Amino acid sequence: MPWQRLDLVVRGERAQALADALEEAGALSTELTDADAGTPDEQAVFGEPGADTNPWPRTRVSALFNKDFAAREALGKAAAAAGAEIEEEVRIERIEDADWVALTQRQFEPLKVGRRLWIVPTWHRPPEPDAINMILDPGAAFGTGSHPTTRLCLAWLEDEIGPRDEVLDYGCGSGILSIAALLFGAARASGVDIDPLAVEAARYNAQQNGVSLEVFDAKHAPGVQASVTVANILANPLRVLAPVITARTRAGGRIALSGILEDQARAVIEAYAPWATLAVTQHDSGWVLVSGRRNA
Repeated sequence: MPWQRLDLVVRGERAQALADALEEAGALSTELTDADAGTPDEQAVFGEPGADTNPWPRTRVSALFNKDFAAREALGKAAAAAGAEIEEEVRIERIEDADWVALTQRQFEPLKVGRRLWIVPTWHRPPEPDAINMILDPGAAFGTGSHPTTRLCLAWLEDEIGPRDEVLDYGCGSGILSIAALLFGAARASGVDIDPLAVEAARYNAQQNGVSLEVFDAKHAPGVQASVTVANILANPLRVLAPVITARTRAGGRIALSGILEDQARAVIEAYAPWATLAVTQHDSGWVLVSGRRNA
């Protein structure tokens, strides 16, 4: 079945209100992107829970409607309700139906991370059968290996994990880090997440790789301590979770934190200072990995 997509540009401070109003007026989904993407005015926006951030100064709002829906009429009502002034000519285009599963799968190819690890989507064969191959189904949970923060953690695990290590992946998402730790030879690994979809995805991906991974909802996770704790979340949650993450790490145990921009590293390190000695140890595309040991 074909669809119609509506595109327009508004000031960033009204973009989310307009997107919400469009959905209330009948849009099936909405998306906010930088209207100046690909130009010298393009701006990176890194939203975090608890951070007071606005979208891009000029934000493109896209909305998807059924093919026969009165999209322009819906836009008029939504713009009035949101108090949004449209800056550019509104575009409405027809989108033909497609095999969205096949299109999505083409976005994920086998990816080599570090020296020995390949991340292989379930619909591909491993390019190097003798390498360490992680079979991963990119789904609703974060973590496919392509993001710099995930690459930083995987490279750190490859260098650090030994056969006696018991690893905790706090905010495990797809389970990619804890599964990698087991593939690198860790004695045991567990994952914790607040998202039920992530818990389910991590268990599924562990089964795909033939490893024994314990995955828990954060509210019901047992209070065990790990020799290695890794967390790839975002800077603000990492700061809030400092007492929890350090408490889950044995005295003298190693901690690796990612999801941190370069200018956020100092604040994260200071948040952990009462319990652990951490420092920036890796960089990738503006992101950093902070690692060190819990104090004895």
